[in-house]
Amino acid sequence: MAGVFSLRIIILSAIVLCTASDLIAQTNTSPSDVSLAKQKTPVYTAAEIDNKWKAVSNRFNAAFIGSSERVVKDVPPEIFAGSHSTNPDDNKWEAVAWKGEKIHNQIAVSAKDSMSNLFIRVTDLTDTKGNIISAKNITTGFLGFVMTDEFRNGCGYRKPEDFDSSLVADLIDTRKSTLSVSTNKSNAIWLSIAVPAQATPGRYNGYISINSPLSEKGDSTLSMLRIAVTVLDRSLPSPDKWNYQLDLWQHPAAIARTDNVELWSDGHFKAMRPYYEMLAKAGQKCITTSIVNEPWGHQTYDDYPGLIKWTKKKNGTWSYDYSLFDKYVEFVMSCGITGRINCYSMVPWKIAFTYYDEAKGKEAVFTDAIGTPAYNAFWKPMLVDFAAHLKSKGWFSKTAIAMDERPMPAMQAVIKLLRSIDKDWKISLAGEYHPEIEKDIYDYCVASKWTFPADVLARRKKEGKYSTWYTCCAEKYPNGFSFSPPDEHVWMGWYTAATGMEGYLRWAFNSWVQDPFKDSRFRTWPAGDTYQVYPGALSSIRFEKLIEGVQDYEKIRILKAAFTSAGDKAKLAELENVLKEFKIENLSKVLASEMVAKAKNKLNEISK
Repeated sequence: MAGVFSLRIIILSAIVLCTASDLIAQTNTSPSDVSLAKQKTPVYTAAEIDNKWKAVSNRFNAAFIGSSERVVKDVPPEIFAGSHSTNPDDNKWEAVAWKGEKIHNQIAVSAKDSMSNLFIRVTDLTDTKGNIISAKNITTGFLGFVMTDEFRNGCGYRKPEDFDSSLVADLIDTRKSTLSVSTNKSNAIWLSIAVPAQATPGRYNGYISINSPLSEKGDSTLSMLRIAVTVLDRSLPSPDKWNYQLDLWQHPAAIARTDNVELWSDGHFKAMRPYYEMLAKAGQKCITTSIVNEPWGHQTYDDYPGLIKWTKKKNGTWSYDYSLFDKYVEFVMSCGITGRINCYSMVPWKIAFTYYDEAKGKEAVFTDAIGTPAYNAFWKPMLVDFAAHLKSKGWFSKTAIAMDERPMPAMQAVIKLLRSIDKDWKISLAGEYHPEIEKDIYDYCVASKWTFPADVLARRKKEGKYSTWYTCCAEKYPNGFSFSPPDEHVWMGWYTAATGMEGYLRWAFNSWVQDPFKDSRFRTWPAGDTYQVYPGALSSIRFEKLIEGVQDYEKIRILKAAFTSAGDKAKLAELENVLKEFKIENLSKVLASEMVAKAKNKLNEISK
């Protein structure tokens, strides 16, 4: 149970320390969950953990372990058992990348004795002709550990003590310039290389070293590891030109709390910028706006205030103040997110629309049911006025009235009202697939159990409509919980390409829990469900792997176009054979990391 960590270590990673059959026997897992069983190592006693550390001979160890698993704080990586090699040629990372691609790896580190103030040095990467990938294109961060739990029943209220909990490496902390490693503890360094868009194709070599400061003799190199990157003659466009429709919902009020600034103050907008620029660099296309207070009915830790002030005047007419809405949208666009504006919501999770009543001199709440004459009378003047305002700003064509997991009768009532006001109103829905209303939905995002019929998907593409998918608390896999295997986020990019859909949506980018640096668990959903990054605009393994999946989607799109143009049916067939393996049901039998590694190898092969 939660809290018992000295004797019971729950390890949620892709490390396989015994056979699948052994794991099934130990965990009483059904054959359909073989993949899930392989994602966990056996439960260790304190004595077993002590023996594992005794098997590590070197005082300090460092090695590349890939980006597909998470280092475990209390247990040494298996690669350190015995006399671990310190030869840089034995500790190397062989990578293949496109121009304009961001690639990454992890270096696991552990120490037999406590070591502090360790620091990193990286060299330029150079080829034999003198071309350089500057060390400025290489970034490092230290992995931080947070509390996580388990999927169990997914959605629904939960108490921490009812779930197995553990520490998981997730945060990529770039705030610190040095690393401290405790006695018989493991940690990791996250290493990213942003290959320049203008890089000359070829093989580049360099080194990364981990160093310990010595006051009298200078610094001492504890470990040196070699980096070799083969840059192919293929190019990824900049993120603003990616076709992938990424939609991670933003939560501005959460930033105000964690950055300790007043909501909507100048300080708040300044604090938000690095988060939104970070999101833009991931290829984000949508601006999340709330046109009413609490569109998600107080489900989140922080409130979700509306951006439009509704006022019912003494004479019974209405006025709407869009000044904050305009300021927010213009701000987000200035950060590089310019694709679409999704407005939540005419159908919130709780029908309770607040407004200021001049006659009463206080706030009032409208609660009449969706589709009733009173509901239509409440919304019609706003929608007429809002449409006129959006047209005056030049935003109407990219704005949608958005709904989240709302029932079809409510959607039909809203669609009818919107069409009666302006036939060109765009509508967005994340939820079940309803063929009855599909043609009315401009931006349709279906839950992962659904896919669009092939003929419907083809028609929607011709009509310029967006067809995407999402995961939430209901899906055990694939997902982006803090305990989810990292490559499930990469897998999602491949799945999007395999289904012919155009992108992925998730709640949320930054709807943080009370103390996200320490504990990713939440009262309602599996740990980490509400955020993918950390306060301070700090990234995570999950967020970096999500971007990796988006990059892979773009590579697939570019190669398909190139092979089609060249009439290369053989390579098109090879690519399609890889994609057909990406079915959600296959994740019950095969690890996401195994599927992704195999697919990437083929992608690199046919990219040459």
